[in-house]
Amino acid sequence: MYKLVMSNYHEPVNIGNPREMTIKEFGEHIIQVTNTKSTMVYRSLPANDPKQRQPDITLAHNLLNWEPKVSFEEGILKTIGFFRNK
Repeated sequence: MYKLVMSNYHEPVNIGNPREMTIKEFGEHIIQVTNTKSTMVYRSLPANDPKQRQPDITLAHNLLNWEPKVSFEEGILKTIGFFRNK
């Protein structure tokens, strides 16, 4: 974020994880690692819902020399730990 703020670039830059996964896979992983009794609820997709969920971080890499250093699994565990401590 610091590099982006200090740059002369003033447009959005995607800093998502480039690992592609479905929302279902994401939800299943959260349920598994939190050991919750939650269940998923399925609804119709909105008309403008993206069919591919794989962020393109090329701009972040080229502009900021940035790429994620934390895996999805590690990041989720850190995020859950943060909220459990709140």
